Amino acid sequence: MDGTILNTAEDLTDALNWALDASERRADYTVDQVRQFFGSGAHVAIERALAVENGMEMEDLEEIGATDSDSAKVWSAQLLARYDVRESEVNHIQELFTPYYAEHCDIKTGPYPGIPEAIRDLRKAGLKTAVVSNKPDVAVQKLAADIFPGLFDVSIGEMPGVRRKPAPDMTLRALALLGVNREGAVYIGDSEVDMMTAANAGLPCISVSWGFRGRRFLEEHKASCIVDSAAEMAEEIVRHGYEIKE
Repeated sequence: MDGTILNTAEDLTDALNWALDASERRADYTVDQVRQFFGSGAHVAIERALAVENGMEMEDLEEIGATDSDSAKVWSAQLLARYDVRESEVNHIQELFTPYYAEHCDIKTGPYPGIPEAIRDLRKAGLKTAVVSNKPDVAVQKLAADIFPGLFDVSIGEMPGVRRKPAPDMTLRALALLGVNREGAVYIGDSEVDMMTAANAGLPCISVSWGFRGRRFLEEHKASCIVDSAAEMAEEIVRHGYEIKE
């Protein structure tokens, strides 16, 4: 959802800075900075914001929370300790952020150019569509219903009992609800987390250049397919579909 079909960066920035300010922490992060915080859910975004406040360089943010491997978790925990980021404080800030963002998630948020039209055309062509997102499920449901009414068969956000991306749980759950197997699906996203999610779920991945990371970042992270417009995205989705069906 974030950075792929919706430009949510300004509302995320406002909500994160509000929650940080309410907790008497640094609360002047820019939209560009907050884009780098998000991708692995609100909890990780808050961890990254606090780490930056305590001296971590922006270019090192991927080291915190990007993957769920045991070694990555250990390294991430060591970094958080090094920058004095405490779990109790992260949890407190998240408890403030989540309801505030749910109430203010659609003030400055809107779809990227051509996205609703592209999804509508794909559905007319017979494709099923789903959203899997690391943002809170309450916000996912609200934004999907309000901005994309009738355009997604399934929408899944972060919730208890379902591992966040890059674990494949959300994606595999969406496929099950759609009644589609892996061979009949393609994953679209804007970040390194999305590329890892697709790989973990056994799906091909289309990366979009207009999102939270940008083309240069995607190229540096060896994205296999990058598109620059909604029309190009739709063409690539259909191409993957035709290849899979043959």
